[in-house]
Amino acid sequence: QVQVVESGGGLAQAGGSLRLSCAASGSTFKPGRIGWFRQAPGKGREFVAAISSSGGSTMHANSVKGRFTISRDNAKNTVYLQMNSLKLEDTAVYYCAADPGLRVAQESANYNYWGQGTQVTVSS
Repeated sequence: QVQVVESGGGLAQAGGSLRLSCAASGSTFKPGRIGWFRQAPGKGREFVAAISSSGGSTMHANSVKGRFTISRDNAKNTVYLQMNSLKLEDTAVYYCAADPGLRVAQESANYNYWGQGTQVTVSS
């Protein structure tokens, strides 16, 4: 059984920062690529950022480029999403997704395991 658990969501003011964490684990599961996706009310799920198994390759959506940074600490089995200069439109449920595949990918179909999501709300 694979577990993907997000943490770190909450309320922030516009222009502020939050850091999300994602831990993926399982008895025989070795996390490969990790992706962050988000879904705002009334909208579809969209790609935010992804990182390869080694951490050497990353991708960020244009909407967050320069503001969000994905990173990972494999010793702690944790992936982080540092979110700076938050905007009202960043309000969404943020989902972490994991897969044993090694290469970075932005399509949700490339991820087999998903967390329950963590709410991020940005206020003015």
